[in-house]
Amino acid sequence: MDEIARLRSALLRPAGESSDFDLNPGIQLPAGRVLRPAGVLIPVWNRPGGAQVILTKRASHLKHHPGQISLPGGKVEPVDASVQAAALREAMEEIALPPRLVEVVGHLPVHETVTGFSMTPVLGHIRDDFVPAPEAGEVEEVFTVPLSHVLDLSRYCIERRLWMGQWRRYYAVPYGPYYIWGATARILRGLAERAAL
Repeated sequence: MDEIARLRSALLRPAGESSDFDLNPGIQLPAGRVLRPAGVLIPVWNRPGGAQVILTKRASHLKHHPGQISLPGGKVEPVDASVQAAALREAMEEIALPPRLVEVVGHLPVHETVTGFSMTPVLGHIRDDFVPAPEAGEVEEVFTVPLSHVLDLSRYCIERRLWMGQWRRYYAVPYGPYYIWGATARILRGLAERAAL
């Protein structure tokens, strides 16, 4: 079974909820909170050495999540018809990926972030070559990680750090010099869990 067919099969399997709070059941979330919709793309790109997932490193001067590893994406804007449209638009802006080259394979469960977003991960298969280019001022680097790495559950670990005065545990899946953690690692782990069934 090729990698894209494996991912299609994985998305047919049941999936639980996903949030930045999965490993922290004791954290009390405010009642009546309003989450802002967002879409992120999990871009899977077939390369000669095997399928790769494209990720970005955010610019270090940004106010929110400086220097963090992210999936291309962002909040839904008035111009977007859906969260999927937002994910594809943001991927074009952040990594110069033309939407026409992306075959949408499906969606993963909505992920709630600590920053108040309701984030829908969109799994996309890149059907042709393109030249990734980081968005000036927003993205410091565009790089790839082997799909086999992010689908390997043994690569994930649980770590913790202080957040708003409380210890918060989170998933991480380091790759070389890249520390992939938080929402990005949680979303990728969710995909890995379904692919492993």
